[in-house]
Amino acid sequence: MSDTTASASAATSASRGTFYVAADHAPIAGLTISSRTPLGEAVTYFSLGAHTDISPETYPQSVLYVANGGSGTFLLGSEGTAAPITPGQALITHGGTRAGVLTDAGLVYTEVQTKGDIIMNEAIKAGEVFALKDLVPYQEGSIVNMDVAHNEHMKFVVMAFDEGTGLSEHAAPGNALVFALEGKATIGYEGKEYPISAGENFHFAPGGRHSVKANGRFKMALLLMLD
Repeated sequence: MSDTTASASAATSASRGTFYVAADHAPIAGLTISSRTPLGEAVTYFSLGAHTDISPETYPQSVLYVANGGSGTFLLGSEGTAAPITPGQALITHGGTRAGVLTDAGLVYTEVQTKGDIIMNEAIKAGEVFALKDLVPYQEGSIVNMDVAHNEHMKFVVMAFDEGTGLSEHAAPGNALVFALEGKATIGYEGKEYPISAGENFHFAPGGRHSVKANGRFKMALLLMLD
């Protein structure tokens, strides 16, 4: 991406500020909807209306699912093992895993399909739902970071900021999506400041200059796409 293109993308993201994936893609009764995201073809938002489902499918690569709103159940493997999921929770499946999903109340989630297998932290088990904010503790005066999953195409991390801590201004090498999990913070982006609270999201374009400062204790997940 050229510097001109990167600057234009950053300006577009900055003009929007914080947003809610779940609200922007609210379920519609009787419909299942897949939508593009600013993170490229590997990342898709899915919105399932009440009492809808997606039939079990098998992908050759690992898949990361992050629940954004509502509730639902993933059905995994040939036996259709139930894995209920709610906002703030995530699930990773290995390539070749049969997976479907259904919902009674409506469900919005982010799906990440990357080339190749995803390498997971030892604390994570494939096919088991996990709560993102419970992965890392707070530590006085510090920022605690866990590399949840990664490969050469993506990185997914969870961070816990103690009150008053933060990240100084820097730029990411690819598109990134913040999932605010707990508390409040201020995101600095391309010269402007944006408050963010649990449940909200923020997009960083490649090369976008950004910083994070916790307002009280704050936890977030960050999905970084590297291609």
